[in-house]
Amino acid sequence: MSRSPDYSSALMTPANMITVTRLLFAPVMIVAVVEIGPSWGVFLLGAALGLTDLLDGYVARRQQPSRFGAFLDPLADKVLVLGTMVALVARGEFHWFPVAVIGVRELAVSLYRVQAGRRGVTVPARPLAKAKTFVQSWAAGLALAPPIADDAMWIATATLWVAVVLTVVSGAQYLLDAQRLAADQMQEQR
Repeated sequence: MSRSPDYSSALMTPANMITVTRLLFAPVMIVAVVEIGPSWGVFLLGAALGLTDLLDGYVARRQQPSRFGAFLDPLADKVLVLGTMVALVARGEFHWFPVAVIGVRELAVSLYRVQAGRRGVTVPARPLAKAKTFVQSWAAGLALAPPIADDAMWIATATLWVAVVLTVVSGAQYLLDAQRLAADQMQEQR
């Protein structure tokens, strides 16, 4: 955690436009998962949307990141990945419990980040949290790939459980960070 770096106040930077595109296409992805299920078309749509996450990060690093982008990018990731996982639960491809654990952690960390942001504190994604997002995306993607969905769903399920472990551990890291932030603020007030 750190004080906010110099961010651009621009709203619609090229990186943010890519992120907005991912966010706007997330409902299309979710409906496709519910209506069509595992198929190469749905898998490729998810892969293309996943690549926009890499692309907006690349573009943002080449330019000055924006506050709006710092807020919007993780939101778009959560909507896309969690929405896809919930759609897979609705289809009976994933069990609800691991997806619920992931959802609760994502909500808790998002609320924490909003509270910290109101105090001018940036909560950057830790390496483990980035790995968690990557594994969550892979779990959903594997569940949509026809060869795995048809004959080896255990691979997607095992990947989902790895994502749950990473989700819980990285959530605990943020909780420890929050405790340190609170202790630092108490020291500053004395």
